[in-house]
Amino acid sequence: MRPLLLRLLLAGTILPALRGESWTLDRAVATALEHSPDARTARARADGAQALVDQAQSAWLPQLSLAGHYTDTNNPMMAFGSILNQRAFNFGLDFNHPGHVDDLSASGTLAYNLYSGGRATAGRTAARAGAEAASLDLHGAQQQLVAEVVKATLNLRKAREAVTAVEGGVRAYEASVAVARDRYAAGQMLKADLLSLEVQLAQTRETLSSARHGAALAARAFGFVLGLEPTGDSIELPDEDPALTRLAVPTTGDFSQRPELRAGQARVRAAEAMVEAARGGHRPTVNAFATYQYNQGWTTDHHADSWLAGVTLDLNVFDGGQTNGKIRQSTAELAAAKEMFRKASLGASLEVEQARLAHADAVERLAVSASAVAQAEESAALTRARFEKQALLTADLIGAESRLLEARLRHMVAAADERLAVVDLRRALGLDPLPAL
Repeated sequence: MRPLLLRLLLAGTILPALRGESWTLDRAVATALEHSPDARTARARADGAQALVDQAQSAWLPQLSLAGHYTDTNNPMMAFGSILNQRAFNFGLDFNHPGHVDDLSASGTLAYNLYSGGRATAGRTAARAGAEAASLDLHGAQQQLVAEVVKATLNLRKAREAVTAVEGGVRAYEASVAVARDRYAAGQMLKADLLSLEVQLAQTRETLSSARHGAALAARAFGFVLGLEPTGDSIELPDEDPALTRLAVPTTGDFSQRPELRAGQARVRAAEAMVEAARGGHRPTVNAFATYQYNQGWTTDHHADSWLAGVTLDLNVFDGGQTNGKIRQSTAELAAAKEMFRKASLGASLEVEQARLAHADAVERLAVSASAVAQAEESAALTRARFEKQALLTADLIGAESRLLEARLRHMVAAADERLAVVDLRRALGLDPLPAL
């Protein structure tokens, strides 16, 4: 978790100096960890879980309460009690008509739990396990967010590279159309062949327009993942991002340290503690207490203080089956927590295998597409030369250019998919999707 915390520090110290610069992956990740609603929500949940630990820890501390009140009454019972508390009793007092008696009473009580049947210990254990689970959930959310940032960055690069590739196709068709028009003007080409090239140029320009819109949408998605409000400013990415070279393929297949699985284990421990807490309802509760009280009366013009100390023992003999019901409920919740953890483990195993196969497929497609691009470039170069020498039909030129454009797009997609597959594989294994510097 340390690299993620470091990025949070970077977000608060280095980012202000980077405003206006290109969005490197490190900067994008630091910004997302600071501003993304998902990251802030996970941090709030972790803080709330830690607050429950503080509440549970209070069972081992004494409880001090203060109370005070002022009364003025002619009720015989209350008036007589106030007179006694003020040490103002005399044998000439008429018990039936004590008169108006006022009383200012202030008291303080100190209480301490000596034994709670194990409920306090179990509650603290459950709270600590819950806090650990929330902390791991935060770590998992941060890992997921980092993965989404890397994916959004790669998708933006992929979309912009697609624009560049299609622009290259447009330029190639424009050059071919220029040559075709010269040949048509010289009477060396049919009108239908020229029109075929012009139609293909128009279709490629249409594809370019769609690619540009896709790149604009990818840029907006990039800002959304980072938790930034739309401003209309262009998003600049560096030509070469050193962070991409740190996306190393994992050498391990162990996914036992995934935050989600460790959080599931912590929730099982919390559920076990809640079962023990429920069973504590059948055990006695022992408390010690001490009270100091001061009374002042202006009607009697007397005041006095007193104290009371002792130990109480409470034992629930019969509660109509409420405690047994809580035990059954907590036991059922424990069983559910164990099954949820088992399901998460099975799901993680499947996810790792899917990510591994996806990466292997991406690597293979990358190698094949690289070879296809080289072949398509050579074929297109030869085709253009033959077309300029009037030794080739227009349809053959269109086919060669289309194959080159398609090969470049496939290679570009394969290269981005390989990097995306590495990110998915690292996250599936519980590793930091973007290794720290």
